[in-house]
Amino acid sequence: MKRIYLAALLGALLLAPAVQARSFADIRASGTLRLATSADFEPFNYMKGDQFAGFEVDLGNLLAKQLGLKAVWVKDNFDSLLDDFSSKNYDVVIASHAITSTRAQIVDFTQPHYCTGGVALAQPGGPLTSKAMANKVLGAESGSTYMGYIKKLPFDKQLKVYANSGEAIQAVATGNVSAVVTDKFAALQALKTYNKAKLVMGDLLWRESIGMAVEKNNTDLRQALNAALGKLLKDGQYNKLSQSYFGQDVRC
Repeated sequence: MKRIYLAALLGALLLAPAVQARSFADIRASGTLRLATSADFEPFNYMKGDQFAGFEVDLGNLLAKQLGLKAVWVKDNFDSLLDDFSSKNYDVVIASHAITSTRAQIVDFTQPHYCTGGVALAQPGGPLTSKAMANKVLGAESGSTYMGYIKKLPFDKQLKVYANSGEAIQAVATGNVSAVVTDKFAALQALKTYNKAKLVMGDLLWRESIGMAVEKNNTDLRQALNAALGKLLKDGQYNKLSQSYFGQDVRC
C-alpha cells in the first residue's frame, strides 16, 4: 500500500501546475512590491551598512510609492537573479541588467530605466580599445555583458572573472589585470574611489539599454511598472534623482 500511495503522490506532484510569480492583482492585495537586486554595483545598487542604497534602489522605492505599495528589498547573486522569481520570493528585478535577446527569452523586460554603455578601465598606458586588448589579461563581472564582450574578442587574451563589479574594478586598480570592461557610470565612480591609482577610462565600446525584469508573461505587472516609470519621467522626479547621482539625466 505504501508503494502505491507514494506512486500516486509522485504522480500528483508531477501533474500539479508550476508555481508562478505573483500577478499585479496579488501584489496590490498584499500592499508590498518585492524588488530584488544584487547590491554590489555602486552607484546603482549596493549596501550602505545594513541598508540597500543606490540609484536603482531609490528609483525602485519611487516606483513602489507611485503604485501605492511598500517596497521590500531582497538581495541575490547577479548570476541567478533572473532564474526563478516564484521560488525566490520576489516580483521584479532591478539590478542593471542590459536588455538582450538572450535574456528576453527567459524574462520580460520593462521599458529601459536608464541607458549606458561598456567601457574599458585601466591604469595609465593600459588598453582602452578592443584592438589594444589583444594578448592582455582582462577582467569582468561574472554573468555580465562585459564578460560576454571580452569572450567574443577575435584574438588571444586571458579573461579573469570576478563575482561582482567591485571586485573586477579593484583588480585593475591593484594591477592584477591590464583592464576591466564595465559600465561607464561604474567606471566614473571608480575614478573617484581609486584616485590614487590614476585610472583612466576609454570611450564607449557599445551602448546598452537597462531594464527591470519580471517573470515571463507577467504582463500586468510589466505594464504597471512601465506606467509608473512613465509618470516619474514626466513629473521631474526621475530627472531630480538622476542629477543627484550622476549630474545628468541618464534616461534613454
